[in-house]
Amino acid sequence: MTKLRLCYQTVEFGKTDIHLCTLRNAQEFHDPVDIAKELGISSATWPLFGVIWPSSLVLAHFILDYDTGSKRILEIGCGMALSSLLLNKQCADITATDYHPEAQKFLNRNALLNGDKAIAFEQADWAHKSDSLGLFDLIVGSDVLYEDGHDELLACFIEEHSKPSCEVVIVDPGRGRKNKLSARLVNFGFTSSHIKPIHTDYLTKEFKGHILKFDR
Repeated sequence: MTKLRLCYQTVEFGKTDIHLCTLRNAQEFHDPVDIAKELGISSATWPLFGVIWPSSLVLAHFILDYDTGSKRILEIGCGMALSSLLLNKQCADITATDYHPEAQKFLNRNALLNGDKAIAFEQADWAHKSDSLGLFDLIVGSDVLYEDGHDELLACFIEEHSKPSCEVVIVDPGRGRKNKLSARLVNFGFTSSHIKPIHTDYLTKEFKGHILKFDR
């Protein structure tokens, strides 16, 4: 991480502040021993995990007042894990996952930066059923349908880690794959609804995507 240019920022949620160390921009790259390359992560896509995207802000604002109760919660494709950090601040039972080899380092750093406990993390590959995550009551994610075929992989991963009664919240910026994901999860017994976020004044541009809500 020392060779990367970093950025420190604070995202406000009412009276709650979440402090973040992120990459300075989406052009940063550091993979000296090809760890990411061997995982199939190119130099062009390497930095994408390390900045805050509009979809992650939409998810965090949506989840801010969500009734998490005693639910066991999983954030998939967490990237900078803004929602996980917010839920952790609220003392929720949150586990984060990402495929990127640097995600956990930033997660640990940012949990410490916020003065909170470490967040459970596992590096997970949707294509391989080799993780030890277990089952969850609530699964959340943002901007996770960015390649063809991800709808099938993601749906199967969600099903693999869903309790019989489970809620799923996915924020999609409008990449044209939400209906495919919805159809696959409906086949797994979920009901599906697409919600247009109403208040997005925290974004600099209009959000053209949807909040995908699934229940079973």
